[in-house]
Amino acid sequence: MNVTGYLREKILYINLSGEMDEYSAQSARVKCDKLIEENASVRKIIINLSEVAFMDSTGIGFLIGRYKKAARISVPLYIEKPNFSADKILNLSGIYSLIPKAE
Repeated sequence: MNVTGYLREKILYINLSGEMDEYSAQSARVKCDKLIEENASVRKIIINLSEVAFMDSTGIGFLIGRYKKAARISVPLYIEKPNFSADKILNLSGIYSLIPKAE
């Protein structure tokens, strides 16, 4: 799992690429949390999932953890561009009630 981030107009964009599973989740958590901590004064955080090839229930746990971290610093979190299979899993899990899709 590759994690990159950049700032644009007080918005933190976090791009994930690769497979989100039990094996890759821990390093992705560390990198993502570091980006959030270093940019705590942003208006919002958008996690881009367009390059995530595979996601299982570990991905849902990963997203909920990042939601909680962002909520602690009062920054809204959004999900952007999940592929069809990830979107299906996210819909079934009900995660969009916590973390809406970015428009």
